[in-house]
Amino acid sequence: MPLLFSLFLGLSLALGFPSFNSCIATDHEIIPHRKLGNAPCPFNFGALRKLIVENTKRLTFVDVPTECMYMLQAIRLLRSDYLQRTGYFFPPANASEACWDSFESLVDDFIPGFSVRPTCGYKTSLISESCMNITTRAQFESLISESELKEIRGKCNQSLENDSPCASCIHSLSSVNSSFYRANDGKVSDCASYPYVYAAAFVNQLGPTDLGTVTCLFTLAFNSDGGKTKKKRILDWVVPVSCVIGIFGAVLVVWICWRRQKKWREKREIFNPTERGLVSGMEMIGGNNSVIKFALDEVKKATKNFSRENLIGCGGYGNVYKGLLSDGSEVALKRFKNCSAAGDESFAHEVEIIASVKHVNLVALRGYCTATVPPEGHQRIIVCDLIRNGSLYDHLFGSGVKKLSWPIRQNIALGVARGLAYLHYGVQPSIIHRDVKASNILLDETFEPKLADFGLAKFTPDGLSHLSTQVAGTLGYVAPEYALYGQLSERSDVYSFGVVLLELLSGKKAVISINSDGASLLIDWGWSLVKEGRALDVIDDGMPELGLPEVTGEICSGCSSFFSSTSTCKANYGSDCEDIGIRFSSSFNPRSSSYTSSRDCWQRAIDKL
Repeated sequence: MPLLFSLFLGLSLALGFPSFNSCIATDHEIIPHRKLGNAPCPFNFGALRKLIVENTKRLTFVDVPTECMYMLQAIRLLRSDYLQRTGYFFPPANASEACWDSFESLVDDFIPGFSVRPTCGYKTSLISESCMNITTRAQFESLISESELKEIRGKCNQSLENDSPCASCIHSLSSVNSSFYRANDGKVSDCASYPYVYAAAFVNQLGPTDLGTVTCLFTLAFNSDGGKTKKKRILDWVVPVSCVIGIFGAVLVVWICWRRQKKWREKREIFNPTERGLVSGMEMIGGNNSVIKFALDEVKKATKNFSRENLIGCGGYGNVYKGLLSDGSEVALKRFKNCSAAGDESFAHEVEIIASVKHVNLVALRGYCTATVPPEGHQRIIVCDLIRNGSLYDHLFGSGVKKLSWPIRQNIALGVARGLAYLHYGVQPSIIHRDVKASNILLDETFEPKLADFGLAKFTPDGLSHLSTQVAGTLGYVAPEYALYGQLSERSDVYSFGVVLLELLSGKKAVISINSDGASLLIDWGWSLVKEGRALDVIDDGMPELGLPEVTGEICSGCSSFFSSTSTCKANYGSDCEDIGIRFSSSFNPRSSSYTSSRDCWQRAIDKL
């Protein structure tokens, strides 16, 4: 019996009985090629070859370091595909030589003469040797915390074609890599590849051979345009031709628009020779190209066809309406009365002046409208920001209104002073308003003043101390030398400002009625009280929060005397121009016309207030 058993065992070994050498069981699958001798390579080189063939750029030699890095990344791609299929990071050690032979043969097909191992110094074990004895998916996952795995799955389980998701995925993998692995000899083993090979195989749902995954995780720039060569050739022609057609079309559209604009300008009356001089004046100041030209229909719609319920003011030059533009903004629209050829020049002048100045204490111009309609005739309209709180005139002299406190009146005086200082010294050439009065000072919700109505404004050429012009303005506000001799300068505005300041102090109009003696100028009335030693009687009765008596009394004296026929400073008598020209030399003659105005004077006046 023992003899028969020994004979049977020997025959079995000689004949290769299947139960002994047909296969070797692993812990998760049967791998037929894991034998003691050389084994065939289990890598799927077909997937890598397909990516290379379909790459429009193909493989071309760049330099040795670059090519060696490409080779290492290609091996990682093959290992990731192998990991996805088998659960192993590396093929059996006895398959390393076969894998290298197949890989180098593939490379030689596209880069002839490039031998990977000798050129790059890679060892044969690079393909099959593990790091830290990690060979399976389960072993790798056991070293990573659940929170880190969750982060990797959240960042890498998406298309990685775009830069943002790719960068996010790479960042999460790099943090894992730096926590668990150290840089070994990259020519012998490949420790740093574990997170990237794992993520491409099991985290990214598109798999390791997806173009986005290949480009992001293995830095292999393949463009899968193979099989689409014909379509690409068509695109190569279509794109430049489309660009040329687009450029030509854009040039054509610009030329058509230019032609239409030129014809439209030739028809506009505003560009007639009499008004071109005014436009050049605006260019001297700096101009304002942001002014909008509104259509008459738009203006009518905004004002409900100039309805009486939208009328908010009347003046010598026109009526003022409130309006609502199509964008929802509220505006004030001044419609000129003298709508004739002569009115065109006046209108163009006002547009020129307002458009050239931008200051917190000056009303800003939104735009204008010019139109000639047979029923209405000439239409000249300016569009400004709507100041909702009315004018200083309304608050000082309106019936039933609450009296303004002294701090508010003081702030109004300061704002008007700053606005006038800007007109006189903030623009070149300087601008003389010529119509500074209470009704032309608008107040916003915080009682910040806005100087409006530049209809009578004039430029002051450089080097001239004054202009000789026809007298214009409002009775009670016009400076004596201007009314008598027609000599206009910045001092004329300062005189008018002094009258406004006296109105703020007294609560009385520039022209008042005194008993049965008829009308009198506010300046003369105030000066008469000052001469009698009753300066405080000028102060408005019941003014809230009145200042110190000595201060208000001095202001009243200064306004009544100094502004009765002068301006802000009198250089001849060494006046200091303090408190808006309030403190003056006792030798000052109120009827003298020898005075001057300067930027320093304005600044000191503003500082004192």
